[in-house]
Amino acid sequence: MKKIGIIGAGISGLFIANFFKRDSNYQINIFEKNQSINLEEGYGIQLSVNSVKFLNKIGFDKFENDKKFTPDKINFYSIKSSNKICDLNISDFNSEGCKYTTLKRSDLVNFLKRDLENFIKVNHSILKIDQENQKIKLTFENNEIFECDYLIISDGVFSKSKNLISNNQIQPRYSNTLAIRGMIPNSSKIDHKNISLFLGPDVHHVIYPVSPNGDLNFIAIIKYNLSLNEQKNYSLFSDENFIKRILDNLPLEMKKFLDGVKELKIFPVFISKNFFKSKNNNIHFIGDAFFAFPPSFAQGASQSIEGAYELFKSIENNTEDDFFKKRVSKTKMVNNRSKLNQFAFHLSHPLTIFLRNLFLKKIVKNKKFLEVYLGKIYNN
Repeated sequence: MKKIGIIGAGISGLFIANFFKRDSNYQINIFEKNQSINLEEGYGIQLSVNSVKFLNKIGFDKFENDKKFTPDKINFYSIKSSNKICDLNISDFNSEGCKYTTLKRSDLVNFLKRDLENFIKVNHSILKIDQENQKIKLTFENNEIFECDYLIISDGVFSKSKNLISNNQIQPRYSNTLAIRGMIPNSSKIDHKNISLFLGPDVHHVIYPVSPNGDLNFIAIIKYNLSLNEQKNYSLFSDENFIKRILDNLPLEMKKFLDGVKELKIFPVFISKNFFKSKNNNIHFIGDAFFAFPPSFAQGASQSIEGAYELFKSIENNTEDDFFKKRVSKTKMVNNRSKLNQFAFHLSHPLTIFLRNLFLKKIVKNKKFLEVYLGKIYNN
């Protein structure tokens, strides 16, 4: 029996643990540095069909229908005028039992950990990773030691485990954008059946339903420069004066949505600069620890799930060398689209905005383009 050590109890770590748990050839241990698993309510996620297909393998298709939603369209709007530009029918990529889905992150995490409670060890912050012979030895700050045959690292964009293995050579960078997020209670003024994407100069925001009861997730991405000291000062993002300064500089048309936002939080968006592969073929990275890209393609959770499933299959089939190459190829594709989306969403010159809107109206109805731009991501 092979021992699997998983560092980080986020979406990717919990997801892959579900598959190893079902295979009697493996014994799993999940290590989480915090006192409990993060179950923030005010955080919605979107799951495209590429991830729902894999989630269904562990029973997501039977998960409570009152805790997830399946929107049909993405409606594009101008922030300044609130006029609708066009709409994209994302349901065209759905298949029977496998549909584009939105829900609260906390509900997905609860679903993923439902059968893993006995395998999760909280308050386990990694201190040292030694690679001795065929075994990998983990030493935690509480002096506990654990040996495993495979180590799967899924502890986020600021992965301490990756820093230990790479000798701090791989660091994320600030993307010059801030994210504003929160929840909007059921409102008749907002479309609660589809995804609404508002485009504006140097900012865009998205509102989408996370359940059939009408609760809506709000997420905005705004360009904002921070000094190095500000990037490291996490207390800054809960400072009332700082938050007020950010909100005061938002377009007036956007503020009407913010008035109803609950649990509002602001945080800096960090992204990966490059890829890192451990010299030890039994050490792997998934989720944001593998690569974090701009959140303008709504593929963060989906790629975490997809990558985790690919890694499980590669370990099961003893084809780990193929995993890294395939994941890099897919991640580059998603990263390039994410950067292109953000650039297009944030255009500021009236002429380029006019041309972008004209282009959007055409491509959202062009099936060949959509199959290349979205289909190659959504369909595995």
